[in-house]
Amino acid sequence: QVQLVQTGGGTVQAGGSLTLACLASGRLFDHYGMGWFRQAPGKEREFVAALNWNGRRPLVVDSGKGRFTISRDNAVNTVYLQMNNLKPEDTAVYYCAADWDNWDSTPNTAPQYAFWGLGTQVTVSS
Repeated sequence: QVQLVQTGGGTVQAGGSLTLACLASGRLFDHYGMGWFRQAPGKEREFVAALNWNGRRPLVVDSGKGRFTISRDNAVNTVYLQMNNLKPEDTAVYYCAADWDNWDSTPNTAPQYAFWGLGTQVTVSS
């Protein structure tokens, strides 16, 4: 079992940057793959980025490539999402997710993750 506590988020103007952090409690953080998802009002939850246990297989949604970077620090049980050049369409509630990493490939759908944070709002104004 792992609990996820998210920090970061907020309101930023278009072109700005934000970093989200997700702290995992419990043991064996380095056995979990981590992901970020987001959900805008009236829309389904969508994949943003994910990273396997050792950080060697990052996956980022096409709309975030070149702007979003996912990373992790297993020493402090934390995964990060650095977001640069933010756009109004990035506005959403962002969720951290975790799942035991026995992945053959990096999962990019919500049902593939067992544990979730409570979400943090990111608002990008134009």
